[in-house]
Amino acid sequence: MKQLQLCNRALACVVAVLGFASSACAQEAIRIGWLSSLTGPLSSAAIAENQGVQFAIEEINKAGGIKGRPIEYLLRDGESDADSYAEGAERLIAEDKVSVIFGCWTSSGRKRVMPIVEKHHSLLLYPVQYEGLESSPNIVYLGGTPNQQILPAVRFCFAELGKRRFFLVGSDYIFPHAANEIIKDELKRLGATVVGEDYVPLGESNVQPVIDRILKSRADVILNTINGDSNRPFFRRLRQAGITPEKVPTVSFSIAEPELRLLGTRDMAGDYVACSYFMSLGDEANREFVKKFRARFGPERVTSDPMLAAYASVHVWAEAVAKAQTAEPKQVLAQLRDADFDGPGGTIKIDPKCLHAWKRFRMGRIDEGGRIEVLWSSEVLLAPEPFLPSRTRAEWETFLSGLYRSWGGHWENAGN
Repeated sequence: MKQLQLCNRALACVVAVLGFASSACAQEAIRIGWLSSLTGPLSSAAIAENQGVQFAIEEINKAGGIKGRPIEYLLRDGESDADSYAEGAERLIAEDKVSVIFGCWTSSGRKRVMPIVEKHHSLLLYPVQYEGLESSPNIVYLGGTPNQQILPAVRFCFAELGKRRFFLVGSDYIFPHAANEIIKDELKRLGATVVGEDYVPLGESNVQPVIDRILKSRADVILNTINGDSNRPFFRRLRQAGITPEKVPTVSFSIAEPELRLLGTRDMAGDYVACSYFMSLGDEANREFVKKFRARFGPERVTSDPMLAAYASVHVWAEAVAKAQTAEPKQVLAQLRDADFDGPGGTIKIDPKCLHAWKRFRMGRIDEGGRIEVLWSSEVLLAPEPFLPSRTRAEWETFLSGLYRSWGGHWENAGN
């Protein structure tokens, strides 16, 4: 396998055919695009997504490819920057002639890529949990919508933990702002109180002002949508301020097992994570999957929710290509509607109307060793609801356009 050098923008594109040594096979390959944050403050979080895509490609190619055709991927770095994601998507489709793109990490990146895949009538499979409030005929959403992740966690805090005073903190871009707006609607319905709301730029290390506001607010729970490296100083400062899980627990929506290894678990043990999948699931299918994953990437590697969604996205697309007998996006999309995939975290299926995945919800707690213990799991798959009924679709779209205008035509607050 061609070794990837994940360095900087100078590495504009990497081409590899995984699992095939024959150049003749490569000439018949199905070319796909892979767009991820290899550099910048989100690169540590995106490792899981990258390994999920790579693992699935290797499995498919080693099994003979798709109807005998191997998968060839072209990798471009989104540099943790929405404009770079857009540039990478345009080049993958227009220059590299890929039939599909996998990836994007943040919603701000996906928002910039969406009009590009729509313009070219191409296809994006997006594997990360997100804020909803979106539906595109050219995007298949494998990550959870708020009703599959965020709202069940809010209700868990209210009913199971008995919390009533909520502090909302996130990175300063579209996902945390929209997620917190959804949370505020739910807390109003429950009769709980938002005692504070604050945001930090992606990659920001000076989080002390946020900690001071949390202390002043007398919150009894923190809902955390910080993404990437800023989580490290955030949790360290929480503990230094005496804010512990026993007193004021934190529930995170953008942290999973790989981030725990990179960020360190000492300051995070005892807090909560809301996801669809955890590595600690005890069923035989998951144990076998983890075993194979570690055999490929190393005995200390961990699986996670975004990693599994990225892995599933490649497999569900490959099955659709096989059924369509072509990689042409329009015909593949027709096969993706109502498609399903039975993976290590259980079955997921694609909703034929909105192209979002049906998923389970699981609440976990971080232990001292960095393992996430499953506390509660939904008994059935939850149907996706991209547009939640607490407001009309028009009202949600007005809210989003207001953020976009206030940020000078961007999906993140570049002025913060």
